[in-house]
Amino acid sequence: MPQDFTKDIQYYKFCLYGFLKDLRFFEPFLILFFLEKGFTFLQIGTLYAVREILINLMEIPTGVAADIIGRRRSLILSFLFYIFSFIIFFVSKQYYAFIIAMLFYATGDAFRTGTHKAMIFEYLKIKGWKDQRVHYYGHTRSWSQMGAAVSALIAGVIVFYSGSFQYIFIYSTIPYFLDLLLVWSYPKILDGDMSAIKVDGIRKRTKSVVREFLISFGNMHVIKAIANLSVHSGFHKAIKDYLQPVIQTFAFSLPILVGIAEKKRSALIIGIIYFVVYILTSYAARKAGKTTDKLNSIQKALNVTMILGYLMAFASGLFFHYSFFIVSIVLYIGIFIIENLRNPIGVAYVSELYKQDILATALSANSQAKSLFAAIIAPILGYLADTLGVGMGLAVLAFVLILSSPLYLAKRKTEVI
Repeated sequence: MPQDFTKDIQYYKFCLYGFLKDLRFFEPFLILFFLEKGFTFLQIGTLYAVREILINLMEIPTGVAADIIGRRRSLILSFLFYIFSFIIFFVSKQYYAFIIAMLFYATGDAFRTGTHKAMIFEYLKIKGWKDQRVHYYGHTRSWSQMGAAVSALIAGVIVFYSGSFQYIFIYSTIPYFLDLLLVWSYPKILDGDMSAIKVDGIRKRTKSVVREFLISFGNMHVIKAIANLSVHSGFHKAIKDYLQPVIQTFAFSLPILVGIAEKKRSALIIGIIYFVVYILTSYAARKAGKTTDKLNSIQKALNVTMILGYLMAFASGLFFHYSFFIVSIVLYIGIFIIENLRNPIGVAYVSELYKQDILATALSANSQAKSLFAAIIAPILGYLADTLGVGMGLAVLAFVLILSSPLYLAKRKTEVI
C-alpha cells in the first residue's frame, strides 16, 4: 500500500515524542557503567532480567489502566517513574540500590509500552488512515532513532568532559520532563474509550478489556504472531548493549587519540559509532512500509528479517571471538537495523488482530512477551559471556534461536479479532 497520509501538527507531535523519548544519554554506556561498578556479566544480566520481569508483571495491569484512566495520564505517570529511576541511578553505588532503580524504570516502561502506539493507531482510525499503519508508524519510529543518534553524540561529549558515566543519568531527566509536557498537549480524543472514573465503571471496564484480551489470546494465530515479533525483539533487547564492550575493545586497539585517557577515548568512539548506528536504524524504520510493499506480504517480511537478524548475531559473535572487530561491529549494527526495520511491520501486523478499544492492552501484552524473552535471555547471555567470552556467548545463543525459529514463523492472517 503506497504512502498516503497528511503530515499535520499531530504527526509532528508524534515524531517529537519519539525523538525526546530516545534521548536516553545513558543507553550507549549502560553495560560499561555497570562493569565500572565491578559487576560481572551475569550480575548485569540479572539486573536486566529483574527489569524485564518487573515490566512483565506490570505490563497488562498498566495497559488496562491506560484503557481506563486515559492514555495521556498513563504516559505522564510513565515519565515521572522514569525520572525517579534516573535520579536513583545517579546517586546509587550498591547493587541492591540499582535493583530499586530498575523497579522505577520498569514501572515507567510498563506504563509507556503499547500506550503511545495505541494513540497513534487511534489517530489513524479517526483520520481514516488505518491502511497506513506501517508507513506512519515507521516515520514516527525513525524520529525515535534520530533522537537516539543525537543522544549518543551528546552522551559521548558528557562522558568525555566529565570523565564519568554517572552524569548521563541526571541529564536524561531533561528530555523526559519535556516529553511529559508534550504528551499533556495531545488532544483528549486520543485517550480512547474511557469509562467514568468511578469504582463501578473501572470494575466493569476492566472485566470487558480482560475478557476481550483472553478471547484474542485463545487464537493460536495471534500467539504465533506475537511470538514472531517478541522473540526477536526480546533477543535484541537483551543483547543490544553488548555492542558497548565490543566497541570499547575495538577503541582500545586503535592507534589514535593515544594521549587521551582510555575512558574518554572510548567514549568519543562509542558516541560516534552509536550515532551512525541510529542514523541507519532511523532510515530502516522509515523504509519499513516500502520493504513490506516489495515483499508483497507482512508475514514474509517478518520471517525474512527474523532469520537474517539471528544469522547476523551468530556471525558477529564468531568474528568478535576471533578478533575481527570491524566485521563484528558492522554485523552487530546490522542487527540493530533489522530490528528497527521489522518493528513497525510487526506492530502493524499484531495491531490488526485486535479490536481498537483493547489495543493498548494488546500492544502491552506484546511488549510483555518481549520482556519475558529478554528476561530469560539476559542472564543466559551474561553467564555465557563470563564463561565463553562475549563473542562466543552471542554466537551460541543466536544458533539456538535459529534452530527454534520454525516454531513461530508468521502465517498469513485469516481473520481480524
